[in-house]
Amino acid sequence: MYSLLRLCRIVFTFARFRLDLLLPRHNIPWWLRLLLCPLRLIPAGSLSRGERLRLACEQLGPIFVKFGQLLSTRPDLIPADIVEALSELQDNVPPFAKETFCQLVESSLGDSVDAIFAQFDREPLASASVAQVHAAVLHDGREVVVKVVRPGIERVISQDTRLLHALARGLERYSADGKRLRPVEVVEDYRTTIFDELDLQREAANASQLRRNFLHSPLLYIPEIMWDYTRNKVLVMERISGIPVTQIDALEAQHTDMKKLAERGVEIFFTQVFEHNFFHADMHPGNIFVSREHPEQPQYIAVDMAIVGSLTRADQYYLARNMLAMFRRDYRQVAELHIQSGWVPEDTRVEELEAAVRTVCEPIFEKPLKDISFGHVLLSLFRTARRFNMEVQPQLVLLQKTLLNIEGLGRQLYPDLDLWSTAHPFLERWLKNRFDPRTLWGELKRYAPEWLEKFPEVPHLVFNGLQQVQNIGEWSQELALTRAQLARQEKARRRRRYANFAALLSLAGAGYLALSEVNAQLPNVELNQLPAGLWVLLATAAVAIIAGR
Repeated sequence: MYSLLRLCRIVFTFARFRLDLLLPRHNIPWWLRLLLCPLRLIPAGSLSRGERLRLACEQLGPIFVKFGQLLSTRPDLIPADIVEALSELQDNVPPFAKETFCQLVESSLGDSVDAIFAQFDREPLASASVAQVHAAVLHDGREVVVKVVRPGIERVISQDTRLLHALARGLERYSADGKRLRPVEVVEDYRTTIFDELDLQREAANASQLRRNFLHSPLLYIPEIMWDYTRNKVLVMERISGIPVTQIDALEAQHTDMKKLAERGVEIFFTQVFEHNFFHADMHPGNIFVSREHPEQPQYIAVDMAIVGSLTRADQYYLARNMLAMFRRDYRQVAELHIQSGWVPEDTRVEELEAAVRTVCEPIFEKPLKDISFGHVLLSLFRTARRFNMEVQPQLVLLQKTLLNIEGLGRQLYPDLDLWSTAHPFLERWLKNRFDPRTLWGELKRYAPEWLEKFPEVPHLVFNGLQQVQNIGEWSQELALTRAQLARQEKARRRRRYANFAALLSLAGAGYLALSEVNAQLPNVELNQLPAGLWVLLATAAVAIIAGR
């Protein structure tokens, strides 16, 4: 019953905002076009298609809001105007009952909130689609926030994602771009992402790792997790007091060094991606604050670590070299690196990919470096590579989304931010350090115990390898002999067929000759009266039969 009512609401919202105009009419079946005809009576208004889609998501509730936010992070699949509109989706929903919140905390932690906390604020501090947050104070005086997953959200997500999955299958079937856009894959990605957000212990573990990576760092502060009070559906963490990064007036009022703040945001990104290989992948402005201390040396504070990303060592290396080659306008190397990394098929022609990259990048680099969007250059590069059957890795999409967020935030804080002047020395230093003897020695020490553990097995592995090589050689010889034997057998079969055919022809000829020569006198004929040709044909038949045996 719920699914039917929900489907009716989705259809009504679809019609109200004329989302049918987003569909490729020439590819949808005739019966669906017929059903959509009445929608032409509803005016589309002056809103763009992206704005209509954004408003529809907000009307359909938090699950569709989250899905719209996910789509806004996939500029490799979604048109730029729709991405821009969906990026404005706000994840603010009415709070659920405070009594229910307390019951969930008490059932998870096994005691009353009044016993667990010295103080507990029953009015919510913040409320979103997946969770709700209240303020509290521990008995040792530390101020904390308590985050609880919304009750029944799993059922809502499961039902809504089933409907989204059905819509995605229809789009993939009837849209010409269906396979390229991979809507079913996007829905599955969304389902995985949002269910991961429901596991607050996972978020807590991510936060602990990030905190350890930036412990005592002047760049970024991560609140401490109170593990004694954290469960699968409840998370308790240190309460922070910072200025939301979007409140520019408040930052300027405390004389924050905006240039340094913007540059430190870029430094945090590259440090996470290349040094720690563990980056906060949801760094939109709502999750970022600025410390009130030391405004001349500003420090960021990050919350909500449900989504994180990492790269393989190979992807790290090729990404860094790609960025350097791009800004040096070495398009040949960019093309070669794409092929070497496996981002595009190895049979791709280097010259064609180089020409395509040059076509996209050359107009961009005619601008001053401070006016170039690093994130959009990377996005353009990935879009170009998709023409050569590049399958964008999920971790690269997360990285691209994070870079766009950081760069957009940096330019909002300091419009003259020259991202390249910050990124270039970092990438050069990272590549140099990657092959530094001390780094190699560190790698050796890291993996030496594992190598020593496996070393006694090396002779056995070598022997097995040689044995397999020998077996392969023997198998190859046997295969060659078998092939030769089969060839001889086939040759013999052909010879027998030819011989039998020759014998049959000879016997037929002999019979015809005998009948034509002696005809009616055959019962009285003697052997010496038979023609010589008959004997020749019979002899030929005999020889053919013997040869075919």
